[in-house]
Amino acid sequence: MARKRITVESLVAGIRDDWLAQQSEGILEPDLPIIDPHHHLWDVPHHRYLLPQLLTDLTSGHNIRATVYVNCQSFYGTEGPVELRSVGEIEFANGVAAMAASGCYGAVRVCAGIVGFADLGLGAKVEDVLAAQVAAGNGRYRGVRHASNWDENEDVPNGHTDPPAGLLRDPTFRQGFAKLRQFNLSFDAWLYHPQLADLTDLARAFPEQPIVLNHVGGVLGSGPYAGRRDEIFVRWRRGIFELSTCPNVFVKLGGLGMQISGFGFENQPQPPSSHDLAVAWRPYIETCIEAFSPNRCMFEGNFPVDKISCAYPALWNAYKRLTAGASDAEKTALYHDSAARFYRLEKIMP
Repeated sequence: MARKRITVESLVAGIRDDWLAQQSEGILEPDLPIIDPHHHLWDVPHHRYLLPQLLTDLTSGHNIRATVYVNCQSFYGTEGPVELRSVGEIEFANGVAAMAASGCYGAVRVCAGIVGFADLGLGAKVEDVLAAQVAAGNGRYRGVRHASNWDENEDVPNGHTDPPAGLLRDPTFRQGFAKLRQFNLSFDAWLYHPQLADLTDLARAFPEQPIVLNHVGGVLGSGPYAGRRDEIFVRWRRGIFELSTCPNVFVKLGGLGMQISGFGFENQPQPPSSHDLAVAWRPYIETCIEAFSPNRCMFEGNFPVDKISCAYPALWNAYKRLTAGASDAEKTALYHDSAARFYRLEKIMP
């Protein structure tokens, strides 16, 4: 029997705009410049999140200057070799970026950087795919995300690419991974917290390859992991500090609004305030900043996935509550400069 896997449909099934509308609060530090380095766009039955919907969130009060689009298997091609069909998503995201860059939709540089999917399990043969994606990105293509999230518990869904166990340690995968440097591409790592040691091993084997850990390392708190938060936190924290010894690894601070994290805000009568979010997420955010330092951390929106738990204004307000005691230089790194440096956006920012 095939393992369950994460799909766009499963991620958006619980998003309720009417529920989110019950919560409203003023914007904290509205002038603080932000790059949102992680969002998706898609058009699936019962849920559309394209440029108009994204802009509604981006312009809801926080000073979002630019965004990075991250692969979610949207708008793949339907013809030609299977391994090249993911190029369609790059073409789509680049088109959205061109629309935003025209200025017709405001000042936000949407999709200023693009992260796609190339099957690194092809080994060295992935070179042709990467070349096609770089061309399709028209100067905006920045990296690859090949999700590796797999868990020994079959009740935990596989990542959207349906990876096998131990993908990051697979020799053929690593042959493909080695090709990223040839094209000056970064790697977005999406995995679950029990797999952090696999990423540490990969990062040490390729110390010159820029890697960013998605969603604070995929902390599981639902299904077979429900009710074990203290135990899981200890294991996760140990893995985070070990990974942080690899200077080529950054971390995205966010993604904790997903159902798999098990905080359960989506099941409450009213959506959470930014204070509620900050209290729940503080141990994870502060641990990552302590381990990696602000210069290797970047806050992320992860919308519309995290929209199941909270509204965009509340999400960024929660982050700002968590950094209330940070210096101006630390805030600049966390909200803007770390993302700009990792995704090489400095030269294209207004």
